[in-house]
Amino acid sequence: MDVDIISEEENPMLHRTDVTFELAHEDATPERLQVRDSLAAKLNKNADEVVIRKLDTKFGMRKTVGEAKVYESADHARDVEQEHMLERNKIIADEGEGEAEAEEA
Repeated sequence: MDVDIISEEENPMLHRTDVTFELAHEDATPERLQVRDSLAAKLNKNADEVVIRKLDTKFGMRKTVGEAKVYESADHARDVEQEHMLERNKIIADEGEGEAEAEEA
């Protein structure tokens, strides 16, 4: 899997960089977590700081175009991103939130 950065746009108000990338792959579209890990490695970031927002593969093509938000820290990602995006990207919630959910169950 080969990741190429198409564009990067700084967003200092939200402590992140908006990244558009292209992904070349041999078989089916890779899973979101594999893409996140590859993109994080290319950008020298921790995987918890990268949120994959969109993956778009055209039918029959072996290229995928995606959008990601790369945060300065995982805490900034948790503060800004919606819950469903955090769940899709397997970004661990704050410890206090996890304890509250465990008590409810």
